[in-house]
Amino acid sequence: MSQPLEVTTHIILRDLLRHQPAIAGWNHHLTMSRLVARAIRSSTSALIQTGIATHRQTGKYRISYLIPALLWQDATIVAIPTRFQAQLVATELPQLQQWLGTTKPVHCGDEPPRAGFTGLWFIDPRSWLRLQFDRPHVASGIPTIVDGAEDLEDWARELLTVRLDSHDWDTWRSTQTATNWERVLEIKIQLLAALWQRPPNPYNCYVLEPEDRSLVESLGKLIEPQISPNWQQFYQEFSQPSDRLVWAQIDRTNGTFSLAITPIDLVATLAPIWQRQASILITSAVDLTAKAIGYRQELGLGEMTSVKFPLDRRTDKFRLYIPRWMPMPNTSKFQPVLVDEIKHLLQLTNGRPKFVVILIQDTPLKAQIAAILAAEWGRRVQVDRTDLDESNILVCGWDFWQQHQDDLPTPELTIVATLPIPSLEDPLVAAKVSFYKQQRQDWFRLYLLPTGLRILHRAIAPTRSSQGIVAIFDNRIDRRIYGQQVLTSLSPFNRINYHDLSWLDSA
Repeated sequence: MSQPLEVTTHIILRDLLRHQPAIAGWNHHLTMSRLVARAIRSSTSALIQTGIATHRQTGKYRISYLIPALLWQDATIVAIPTRFQAQLVATELPQLQQWLGTTKPVHCGDEPPRAGFTGLWFIDPRSWLRLQFDRPHVASGIPTIVDGAEDLEDWARELLTVRLDSHDWDTWRSTQTATNWERVLEIKIQLLAALWQRPPNPYNCYVLEPEDRSLVESLGKLIEPQISPNWQQFYQEFSQPSDRLVWAQIDRTNGTFSLAITPIDLVATLAPIWQRQASILITSAVDLTAKAIGYRQELGLGEMTSVKFPLDRRTDKFRLYIPRWMPMPNTSKFQPVLVDEIKHLLQLTNGRPKFVVILIQDTPLKAQIAAILAAEWGRRVQVDRTDLDESNILVCGWDFWQQHQDDLPTPELTIVATLPIPSLEDPLVAAKVSFYKQQRQDWFRLYLLPTGLRILHRAIAPTRSSQGIVAIFDNRIDRRIYGQQVLTSLSPFNRINYHDLSWLDSA
């Protein structure tokens, strides 16, 4: 190649956009393609915040990294969730290869391609991370594009967490003598009794107290060589320094519990990954700033090129409704006012039923509001369901919506009960906050708020695409200092008032 990869990429993509106006609906193709091409050529890492939801099936930004990857003379890894790979490989890549005149080989799957492979290797990000943890030499030195990297921390923590459930207890029992199992069972019952005395919380999760940890430690002394690898791995982690979080998950209905252990800080595990190859991390929006200091700190990312693309004020602007008279979410007055406000919004849609999403994380509150709404709107109201049509009203939590929103109709109205700022009742959240405090860092600004804003940005993406209405009933936006940061993260929008809601009835 006689000229740098980024120059070739720019020229070819510019011609493609001129001849294919259908794919030119995003303003940042050329800039992003040059950034990716330079990172691949110079073996340097980059973080790109596209502003576009990365979990959507059709990611209009993807040609910006596929073209430089196809033009690169060596192998490139594209770590992208499996559900997106089929369309890319079957439809988009052949079209791009035909336009570029390339015949780049394509390999899909968790196992590495043959030696000397110079094509594109598509792999699920979780599988790529597992390779980095277990067989780092396999992908070392190959430029890697991670599409949807805002989920990297969750993927890594999921892989690094060791869980012991009922099956593991049964396995232990099947390998032990009766006498030894009696001793195990005695300690297990003591642990169960101690956990049952803990007050209920929405997550049914509890960090182990020192007394609980002593019981778990006593169990470890009864382990015999033939026990399952899962138990061995758990106690191997349990013997590590104190940066491991150990918690129990209680099933009060069945009277059982499971144990889990995970590292609180992922930096020591993840930092070596970014030193093995150029890593181009593609995200939607992980921070208010381009440098994304908090996000990079969480993942152990060093200095790197960081870019944040602005959204288009013409095509990405939605209507934002935040009533100023709402009580604070932590008061007894909040729920009845919330119910009245939601019912008013839904009544405005009666003329033409629309798909509506109501996001409520609090499980009891979610059930109560769903029951109240179902009494008036009947089977239109569904809770945590995916087999829905455009006339349904879906009441669900943030996790459910984040997992399934790409498979559901596009909502014209999204109702947010409270901001998705992680709760300290979640033991993992509480442990991370404690870790930030120990480091004398601003745990709210660096962890809780950015995490909540990422969740919110992703949740409203479909409504933004339809230029619909997002109603947020959390008045902390107007009454707390960080409220302006919330509004900045939601931009561009057109804030509407009570009277402007008549749009719902006529749209």
